[in-house]
Amino acid sequence: MHFFIKALPLLALAAAHPIESRGAVEKRALSANDTSVLQLALFLEHLEFVLYTGGYENFTDAQYTAEGFPAGFRENVQLIAEQEQTHIDTISTVLLENGVTPIPACTYSFPYSDPKSFVALANMITTVGIGAYIGGSLELTDNTGVLQTAASILPNEARHDAYLRTGAGASPFPVPFDTALTALFAYNLGHMFVVECPMELPGQVLLPKLNLTSPTPPENLQPPIAAGTTLTFAWDPSTFFVTVDPNAPLYMAFINQISPPIFEEVTKTGTGTGTVPVPSGVGGIAFAVLSTFSGGLDEMSLSQFGTLAGPAEVALS
Repeated sequence: MHFFIKALPLLALAAAHPIESRGAVEKRALSANDTSVLQLALFLEHLEFVLYTGGYENFTDAQYTAEGFPAGFRENVQLIAEQEQTHIDTISTVLLENGVTPIPACTYSFPYSDPKSFVALANMITTVGIGAYIGGSLELTDNTGVLQTAASILPNEARHDAYLRTGAGASPFPVPFDTALTALFAYNLGHMFVVECPMELPGQVLLPKLNLTSPTPPENLQPPIAAGTTLTFAWDPSTFFVTVDPNAPLYMAFINQISPPIFEEVTKTGTGTGTVPVPSGVGGIAFAVLSTFSGGLDEMSLSQFGTLAGPAEVALS
């Protein structure tokens, strides 16, 4: 089942109050980098708000309880939605105060059908948001006010994710480091749930899709998917931005935590399909991209010129 949801006043947000931006943000004009980072953050906050609102409205307390979630879980999903609305209001205010039109919400389709599949999806999407804030902080070094706003939202997003994972029976902190994402990768990961948008995010492009087809991670991510486990991916070579020799070797680059990407050669199993083993040392949620490069690229280089398809999210623990 897919829930098709348009971002309208879906939920009475009694506890959501916009936070006034601090003087450092108001008085200093936003740079192009500042604006790009905030617009991407807003794009993802809209996505999360609609996702969590649906997780509250589409299921009852009894349905959550029947699937093993603790008492009060649904009410906390509502509270998460309210806090996402506060993030939206805060970022929108900063942009408007600087003469920038905030990117509006889109219409989304979310592939969940019950509380467990909702929480699994929310874990994946919130992880993208966390990665985008970490990656975006590298672009905000010239504006401490905006950096402070982003840095204040980041741990709140991490608390949301830890609560979801605990409710599902997974570890709230499976790895010692979260994974930074470039703007392009975060945008593509979020955009896969978009049906249509009144306004696309300036400066971003949609990359060819990469799909993880197996294995399906366990509902509570326990036990973790072990190193060496075979992962099967699918892609459409006709969508590549460059021409690739069908006989040329392909590689899967795994972006995870703070280590450089790990490259594994793909064993081709057909046109647009192949397998790779889970690399050693990779855990939590990793991000995989298909490449013709066998190594030597960091995430930014993969984002700029090294990716044929992807990224795909890989939930390991």
